[in-house]
Amino acid sequence: MRLPNHPATDSLTLTRVLHALSDPARLSIVTALATQGPLACGALNLSVAKSTASHHFRVLREAGIIQMQAEGTQFINSLRKADLDSRFPGLLDAILQSPHID
Repeated sequence: MRLPNHPATDSLTLTRVLHALSDPARLSIVTALATQGPLACGALNLSVAKSTASHHFRVLREAGIIQMQAEGTQFINSLRKADLDSRFPGLLDAILQSPHID
């Protein structure tokens, strides 16, 4: 299993984070991780094809929003809340508290 790369905290950009959070499917992933804690990819029950779900996880990981850690044959996803808060204080909380427009 190939381990994913994660961007360093100081390389996170607001543009990339906001782009990643602009998609409803990705926003629902982030909301689930914020409320339920770390989850495996399959535990999120996304209503999209597996390849599309993989794309969404990649966008979130490359933006620095989630951390993917290999555990057996699956990846466990968790929010990089501390990293995001140190780089963009209050941004993630504001997004998660706002009403989501679908």
